[in-house]
Amino acid sequence: MHPLSMLSGDEITAAIAIIRSAHELAEGTLISHVVLDEPSKQYLTDWHDGDPVERVVRVLIIPGPTLELIEARVALHSATVTEWRAVSGMRPALTMHEAANAIFTTKAHPDYIAALAVRGITDIDNVQIDPWPAGVFGYAAEAGRRIARCISFVREFPTDNGYARPIEGLIVHFDLGRNEVIEVIDHGATPLPLRHGRYTADAHEPLRADLKPISITQPDGPSFVVDDNRIDWQKWSLRIGFDPYEGLTLHQVSYAGRSILHRASITEMVVPYGDPGEMHGWKNAFDAGEWGLGRMTQSLQLGCDCLGEIHYFDATLASEHGNPWVINNAICMHEEDYGILWKHVDLMTGLGEVRRSRRLVISFISTVGNYEYGFFWYLYLDGTIQHEVKLTGIMSVGALAPGVAAGDYGVEVAVGVYAPVHQHLFCSRLDFDIDGISNRVYEVEAEVVAPGHGNPWSNAFRMRKSLLESELGALRQTNSATSRAWKIENDNVHNGLGQPVAYKLIPTMSTPTMLAQPGSSVARRAGFARHNLWVTPFAADERRGAGEYPNQHDGGDGLPLWTAADRPLVDADVVVWYCFGVTHFPRPEDWPVMPVEYTGFLLQPSGFFDRNPALDVPPSNASHCHD
Repeated sequence: MHPLSMLSGDEITAAIAIIRSAHELAEGTLISHVVLDEPSKQYLTDWHDGDPVERVVRVLIIPGPTLELIEARVALHSATVTEWRAVSGMRPALTMHEAANAIFTTKAHPDYIAALAVRGITDIDNVQIDPWPAGVFGYAAEAGRRIARCISFVREFPTDNGYARPIEGLIVHFDLGRNEVIEVIDHGATPLPLRHGRYTADAHEPLRADLKPISITQPDGPSFVVDDNRIDWQKWSLRIGFDPYEGLTLHQVSYAGRSILHRASITEMVVPYGDPGEMHGWKNAFDAGEWGLGRMTQSLQLGCDCLGEIHYFDATLASEHGNPWVINNAICMHEEDYGILWKHVDLMTGLGEVRRSRRLVISFISTVGNYEYGFFWYLYLDGTIQHEVKLTGIMSVGALAPGVAAGDYGVEVAVGVYAPVHQHLFCSRLDFDIDGISNRVYEVEAEVVAPGHGNPWSNAFRMRKSLLESELGALRQTNSATSRAWKIENDNVHNGLGQPVAYKLIPTMSTPTMLAQPGSSVARRAGFARHNLWVTPFAADERRGAGEYPNQHDGGDGLPLWTAADRPLVDADVVVWYCFGVTHFPRPEDWPVMPVEYTGFLLQPSGFFDRNPALDVPPSNASHCHD
């Protein structure tokens, strides 16, 4: 076992047993999470193969319906609880157990049944209820409770697409801790949309018959080697982990034995809606912190989610009753051909050289209610790292009465169905160690030179490089007009040309920031989304961009709180937080299920090597490539 090995079922069972032997847990106590307490960089540096492994886990306990949590640390090697700390006034992520209770309890409530009857809905079995994180809007129901706001839909049969028939105007405030309906709010009935929104193959026959099979084979097997959770591929080496909130995490990422990243993940995300109406204005789900991207991860299937010679990793989490819970095939890994890596034809001799690119793909897919998010990390032969999010699934929609337009804040996507405008904003946490932990961050962009002496043709531009010296000075936005990017350098290590070794963070695709007003509830709570770039010095307890407990939090936690100290960043162990995403103006083509939309970023070597590191990639063995 390695100190960063993924948590096992036996370790989860042992941790809960140790806690139960040391502390009496009341009936009804739930376990929010059991996660590895990742060891420090110094511990990992000092540790060698064969040394004892000291495994410590963090356990978050929900003792009852009140706003009190218990944060515990358990040392597995000594079977002791080393920390037991009460946290007051905070709410954990929504639990699956309580969300399921909300559905059954709401369906039995007389006020809810009556509201359905007004709409002509009497078959409760075909009603679909979606509990949503509630946010903070000053409703009386929010005070002192852990609540969800429930919205409803109707299915014609159990496997129908319920989202095609939203029950407009009906919201239920539900106390998750006490398993009770607080209030049923009815803003008025709207007729149910009449058309189905099915997307299964049988609903769209005849299907295309002219798609020929594609077969991807590697007769000699894949080029990567897997040992426990360690991956070696070409000159890359890394370990992977899995977190209930972040999902897939990357650790100790290096190329040719040189460190690049200590840890990388998507630490938080928020989906704020731009429709100010009663049914949608409160929607702003934190899909990582309030639900958990890891907890909502789906098992992947060969030929469907992943294609080629696949290696799967299972992920083991803790259920809310403290039992091991295995997600089979949670993480997919394979190689992909990626076109041309580099090419040149010598026009004097006619001789050409071309090399094909290849990338290692490590991915997982999370289904958070109606939306799917695919998170893909790509490692390339030339030392480049790319992160890509693929957004698909079904939009959160509302119903329109006949003859009523969607208005300014949404788009009609089907007869009687409209989708509100919204955003998907992601916050990555990139703990850089570029050839060591002493790093600094520069902003680099194009600077146009004024006409005049030294620029007689008015064509000159140059690279401007600005050192980000402290946290408040590192609150930055993207600027595509100047090709703005950021370099993470180690000024103590130089390449063969005497330049500091560095990697560059390059924005790709869309890079919006929060559009809601700064004083809005969601902007206060998702402060990380107000800037594309944040930089902090490493702190072990600064893990998630919106803070540790975003559920029903008033706001101001996480990155805005930490960076207010304006700590120095030069030659420090820096953590770069890059925030990116999409602003979604819905289209009819996004209905009833949305084709994939992409967003992400690139990490590219910039002086990390002396020259093109992919010169040693062998030519293709196809004979005609050498004619």
